[in-house]
Amino acid sequence: MKQQHMSPQGQATAPPSLDQLKTELGRARYQSRYLRLLRSTLYTLLVVAAAAVLVAVLFLPVLRIYGSSMTPTLEEGDVVVSVKGGSFEAGDLACFYLGNKILVKRCVALPGQWVDIDWQGNVTVDGLPLEEPYLTEKALGECDITLPYQVPDGRYFVLGDHRATSVDSRSTAVGCVAEEQIVGKIVFRLWPLSRLGGVD
Repeated sequence: MKQQHMSPQGQATAPPSLDQLKTELGRARYQSRYLRLLRSTLYTLLVVAAAAVLVAVLFLPVLRIYGSSMTPTLEEGDVVVSVKGGSFEAGDLACFYLGNKILVKRCVALPGQWVDIDWQGNVTVDGLPLEEPYLTEKALGECDITLPYQVPDGRYFVLGDHRATSVDSRSTAVGCVAEEQIVGKIVFRLWPLSRLGGVD
């Protein structure tokens, strides 16, 4: 005798056909594969995001520029990438901790070198005039150190490119930057897109 199935409404229904069972089995397998793929994709994205954050924190810190002390090289709102490690040379853009802030300035003199600045803002290092094509104007600015000034061992003399407003190694409030203060060297601008590219 042929067995009948009852619907929730109490009506007799025919048992599912072989094709219907195959279709349902295929749907179940598809859902299982989809969920596995979704879990795998989410796991991969989390790993990639974590790795990106780790790389950014440990090797390539990304910074947003505030203020006007580095204009015209860096404008307020610029987003830049720095590289950790390595030695600094005159002309490099250094980002460093000062208290709980990160400042960006240009390295102009290395440990042991003598720096002098005249009243017009012309800088000499070890008696030689400093070539500064990145400046649009010069100024002595906020300077309360005794000149000429010798950079202490393990420290760097830094200046902002906007000399009239920048507070930097000319001021005892900032002083020369110790190696342990340095976050990295600014190498690339990410934003704005119209100025995307290397920074020097």
